[in-house]
Amino acid sequence: MTTASFPSLRMRRGRSAKWMRSMLAENRLHPSDFIWPLFVCDGRDCEQPVGALAGVSRWSIDRLGGKAREAADLGIPCIALFPNTPEQLRTDDAREALNRENLICSAIKAIKDAVPRIGVLTDVALDPYTAHGHDGLIDSHGNVINDESVEILVQQALVQAEAGADIVAPSDMMDGRVGAIRAALEREGHQNVAIMAYAAKYASAFYGPFREAVGSLGRLKGDKRSYQMDPANAEEALREVELDLAEGADFVMVKPGLPYLDVVARVRQAFGVPTFVYQVSGEYAMIEHAAAAGAGDRDALILETLLAFKRAGATGVLTYHALDAARLIGG
Repeated sequence: MTTASFPSLRMRRGRSAKWMRSMLAENRLHPSDFIWPLFVCDGRDCEQPVGALAGVSRWSIDRLGGKAREAADLGIPCIALFPNTPEQLRTDDAREALNRENLICSAIKAIKDAVPRIGVLTDVALDPYTAHGHDGLIDSHGNVINDESVEILVQQALVQAEAGADIVAPSDMMDGRVGAIRAALEREGHQNVAIMAYAAKYASAFYGPFREAVGSLGRLKGDKRSYQMDPANAEEALREVELDLAEGADFVMVKPGLPYLDVVARVRQAFGVPTFVYQVSGEYAMIEHAAAAGAGDRDALILETLLAFKRAGATGVLTYHALDAARLIGG
């Protein structure tokens, strides 16, 4: 193909007016692109600001219906729930994860009663429930054990599905957990409950504010590098995604987001399946701190980073900026 050269072709013509730029845009943001993570706390009529996440709070169950309605009215299709389990309920065996009246199960029911039209995604992992802060069970040497953890994760997913979760999202990175959860959901009559696998979840330095929000910060013994992915690896991410899809995952996720756009793009290109990305707490905090320091316009930073995920091929984004972005797009 022969391309005309300057001055016959002036690329700036396509950027010369707002309507022209809008007409030629290759990617667009819409509120339906977003999943809004919400943190759940014990108590009544509670809002607990998360110190490391300016503008983000934990909410008691009686406040969640209002938050869900706010999201739905803006066109956001789904909420992701994460609990801050009371200290006295955190144990080495994570048994609170299987309590049918725990914070997450109660939150699902409250949201579905208040706003039936909104989707609910739940986290399947043990770190909000363990005294040691790991995503699975540990042995006497402090090693995270895979198969025994998977057994608990399966039961946790079933408890959440029974409570009304629309999507269960295993974030633990144990081997074989997607297949085991899919088989259990089918067996127990939850064929319509989808699985969004945290397929490529990296052992990242960007998770600190999240761990504060769910109450696991400071309790972790060791690190999570024996089960979360090495940030140096991309080919391994493709293997992880392939395995989770083969085991029955409906959608896959890459986590974190902006530092891993190459992985998002490669996953979408390789598999062509719905691919989500989590703009994690550290990414959110960087934008907020940058804007507060005068290093950039907050609204522009929010929209540009979210658009980058879409450009890389993401189907949707889990983001704490969901409400802000939906309002900006709608405005």
